[in-house]
Parts: sequence; C-alpha cells; structure tokens
Amino acid sequence: MRILVDADACPVKDEIFKVALRRSVPATIVSNARMRLIDHPLITRMIVSDQFDAADDWIAENCDAKSVVITADILLADRCLKAGATVIAHNGKPFTQGSIGAAIATRAIMADLRAGGDVIGGPSPFSKADRSRFLSALDEALVKLARA
Repeated sequence: MRILVDADACPVKDEIFKVALRRSVPATIVSNARMRLIDHPLITRMIVSDQFDAADDWIAENCDAKSVVITADILLADRCLKAGATVIAHNGKPFTQGSIGAAIATRAIMADLRAGGDVIGGPSPFSKADRSRFLSALDEALVKLARA
C-alpha cells in the first residue's frame, strides 16, 4: 500500500503525513518543484520535470490497485481509476468509476463557459469540514486496502 500525492496546490499535505505515519504507509509527494516535507523514511519526494502534466504522468504510470492517489485533477483521477487506484480529492470526496464521467462532463462544460467569456465562480473555499472529510476518507481508503 502507498499514497501518491499530486502535491502542487495540495492543501492537505500535513494531514497526509499524519495518516501515513499513523498507519505506517509510505507516501510519495510528487511535484515539479522542491517543497518542504517532514523528514521521515515513509515520506519521499519525487520531483519531476516542469513539462506540462509531468507530475500527472508520473502518478498515472506508477499507481496501481494498492495505491491511494490524492488529487483534485479530474483527468488524472480518471487515469488513476483506470489503473485500479483509489482516488480522493483534497476535500475528501472520492472519485469513483460511477462518478468520474459526470465530473469530466462538468469540467468540459465549465471550460466551454469560460472560453465563451462567461464569468463563473471557482470552487468554494477550502474549509475545516473539507479537511475533516479528507482525513476520514483517507483513513477509510487505507483500511479498505489493508483488508483487500
């Protein structure tokens, strides 16, 4: 079992570290720039090139059925689900085979609206409830993988 984190703009890295250490599960923090991490053998960093989607490509190529992937990127979530990984957004909402199609369609509609000049709001601000939901979802995902 392992946790793979799409680390750029991930607001729950500290929570990931806590859960990884408590459950003794290795976590790989993937980014295209060096960032501060805790110093622990279970926490590793993977710095990829600054090419577009380099972090996404690395995660998608290295995840499997024993991986929990943390990302807000819908297209990366789709690729990871196809590889058999469990995927959770930083707000704790899981991406599943049943929900990913609607998420991709919504993403496309919003992109079309933005391209047409419509002013639309972004995601709601990250809240304490999101953080709590994330901690529960990550813990639950790891428990399920451990039982499998």
